Amino acid sequence: MKPGRRNLITDVASLVVGNASDGVLKSGVTVLSSTSPFTAAVHVMGGAPGTRETDLLAPDKMVEKVDALVLSGGSAYGLDACSGVADGLRASGRGFRLADAIVPIVPGAILFDLLNGGDKAWSENPYRALGRRALENATADFSIGTEGAGTGATTMNLKGGLGSASLVLDNGLTVGALVAANPVGAVTVGQSANFWAAPCEVAGEFGGLGPASTYDPLRQPDPFAQLRAGTNTTIAIVATDAMLTQAQATRLAVAAHDGMARAIYPSHTPYDGDLVFAAATGEKPLADPAMDPLLLGHAAALCLARAIARGVHAATPAPGDPFPTWQQKFAPD
Repeated sequence: MKPGRRNLITDVASLVVGNASDGVLKSGVTVLSSTSPFTAAVHVMGGAPGTRETDLLAPDKMVEKVDALVLSGGSAYGLDACSGVADGLRASGRGFRLADAIVPIVPGAILFDLLNGGDKAWSENPYRALGRRALENATADFSIGTEGAGTGATTMNLKGGLGSASLVLDNGLTVGALVAANPVGAVTVGQSANFWAAPCEVAGEFGGLGPASTYDPLRQPDPFAQLRAGTNTTIAIVATDAMLTQAQATRLAVAAHDGMARAIYPSHTPYDGDLVFAAATGEKPLADPAMDPLLLGHAAALCLARAIARGVHAATPAPGDPFPTWQQKFAPD
């Protein structure tokens, strides 16, 4: 396996990603879409999720494909970003057709970033407009770090961010991950600069420091002492160009959660809404229906762990941030 050309989720052909950020608000929206509807699924492991239209992603529901997936800041307010995306898709004639009606299918998930120092005293919910702008910005090349849904993200002790990564498997299939890393837990080991995801790193993509040399969690200060209960969530999308059923896509999302657990300590807490969407564009059939789904799940977990670390590593500072960036704390000028 090796990273794709961009080392982004858009190495999966036909996918595009758009970001819209508001620096005053310290929040934003990220949209993943494609040139045509794609199979989607979801799996939730956090205890405090915030979602829209995720029930229809169950394998027994009628609608198997979606037009876009949305990751947003703003807690419950951010769910309105999906409405803006739906407006933009409808205007371009995209959506599920019933006679003369067009209904864009736009599931989404949100993270909590309402206490990050941004100006939240709006008179009108800003997320609908941010959602539409993110869709309009969608392209194969996009920035990570303090962008889109990762604009106001935080971790236990560092600024969070938007991350992405990809892998091309030996069987020719491509897998990618996109994540807004905003966990209750930490992404670095103890007081060190080393990422928990270091064993998954490729070509120094988030600092090249390798794993921490020593760390005994039973002999360290309580890692939960700094947790800010109820103020976080990591939301992600993993994607592939493989032809998957909705049930297979669901298993892909389940497997990808392993990557979250490798990159965040602790993950999947009662106070996170940790969630993974899976997207399958269906451009390549499975050559080995028995083994390929296993390999796809393994690659999805690796990509997600790397994407989390890349998002935090790429974060940039802004006035009023509650935490330093990784670069400020560990790689000062």
